[in-house]
Amino acid sequence: MLSFNGFIFNKVSAIALFIFLLRVQEAICQVSILDSAFTFRAGLIKTGNALDLITRQTGYNFTYDSRLVDKDNKIEMSFRDERLGNILHTILRNDSLALSVIDRYIVISKAFRPPPVSPDSIIAGRAYYISGLIIDDETLEPLPYASVGLKNKGSGTVSNFNGEFGLKITSDCINDTIFISYLGYLGREIPVRQYLGNDFTIAMRSEFIPIPEIIIRNQIPQEIIYKTLSAIHDNYGSTPALLTGFYREGVMKKEELQVYSEAVLRVYKSAYTGTLLGDQIKVYKSRKIENTDPGDTLAVRLKAGLSTCLELDGVKNTFDFIDRKSMDDYSYRMTDIVTFDEEAAYVIDFEQREGVELPLFRGTVYINTDDYAILHADFELHPKYIHKMKSSFISSSTRGFETWPVTVKYSVSYRKIDGRYFLNHVRGDLVFTSKKKRKLFSSQFKVFFELAVTDRDLTNITRFDREELAPVHSVFSRTITSYDAGFWENQNFLKPEDNLLEALKNMKVRLQEFSE
Repeated sequence: MLSFNGFIFNKVSAIALFIFLLRVQEAICQVSILDSAFTFRAGLIKTGNALDLITRQTGYNFTYDSRLVDKDNKIEMSFRDERLGNILHTILRNDSLALSVIDRYIVISKAFRPPPVSPDSIIAGRAYYISGLIIDDETLEPLPYASVGLKNKGSGTVSNFNGEFGLKITSDCINDTIFISYLGYLGREIPVRQYLGNDFTIAMRSEFIPIPEIIIRNQIPQEIIYKTLSAIHDNYGSTPALLTGFYREGVMKKEELQVYSEAVLRVYKSAYTGTLLGDQIKVYKSRKIENTDPGDTLAVRLKAGLSTCLELDGVKNTFDFIDRKSMDDYSYRMTDIVTFDEEAAYVIDFEQREGVELPLFRGTVYINTDDYAILHADFELHPKYIHKMKSSFISSSTRGFETWPVTVKYSVSYRKIDGRYFLNHVRGDLVFTSKKKRKLFSSQFKVFFELAVTDRDLTNITRFDREELAPVHSVFSRTITSYDAGFWENQNFLKPEDNLLEALKNMKVRLQEFSE
């Protein structure tokens, strides 16, 4: 059994760093250039040359995936007082392409035409489902763990590792706006009413901030972290909150899923300052599936996954690498400043100093350059020293087997809503190897756990009664006694990644939203 209870001794008191996700502010699209009239008399030229000609005359550059536009295709470039949008659609000769304007760029992307939604078709009290894929607009690569939510409410979700997401919308949110944010990218805002359909693609535009090297060199990372610690009260508030979250955990052996559990949780999040009260978790509903052979001599279970999700809130449970008492054991380097929506974030890499033999963390933390809130953190136990943590992870070994950790990685993020930051997403990915004594071959286990906060409430917040509390230090999968096929109802959830979906299908288990 894998244990997370006390896995970090005093020196490494918390297992996480965080990624906060700011409220997404989409760059305001300037569409007037597409409506402006132009005249071109270039005759028969290549499409690429036509776009260059438009750039010279308008001052707007083009950005697009090369697979969408054939630059060598010859077109007739003869237009008189024609709207630029019409000119582009004519020379591109592809009705499936869409045009948008961001700053001084005209973005050519795949078009998504959702079915129109008329006011008469909206049914009060009904839940509508929106799903899609979030990608980089140039590479078309998926963006994992992007923040997706409603602009005027605290509800939302995150994309999975494949960039896919699902969001349930009630009828009273039809006129709201979906926002998407991702570190290093401009935020996006999309009207809910326009996208009441499934499987649309949102292309995010990365933005490079040209920061002179001297500015980066002159920044002292430790001073930035000190300001972060001093700003916790202002950024995270001094009152409790009630969070709703989707939790899942699983164990895979050689890419075969052995145990998979998931739940909708209520989390009493105590104030970040001015209180000694701890956080609480109540399980609203849960389910699990198992795929273990009674004859297996080796089984792995995740212990205290719920508790670890709370511990990974490194703003409340100060991460070791931002703790004033431990910072002398780390070296810090500011490597970049990246875009986050319409703001920016310091990128600080950290690693334990040479000569420090205790197993500590290495990774990257992102801190808002304006209010010094932690937006995001990715970190792992240092591979050089991870073998020293064996006894902290393994609660009880199967007789005759040796089991040890190979990699231990974490990711944490925060989201800003109405001027206050909230825990947004926690993820842990761990790899263990187990070998029977005096045998040559070994088995590898991949363990993961994840919490995505899907809603927040600040009104009339009270602590849970003792009998309502979840056994956060237990093996969560053993606390679930049945499988409920109608589990989800109107709750938001994380879509399974490709490998997890395939594993579930191989188990021949029908899990409502998991089946095609």
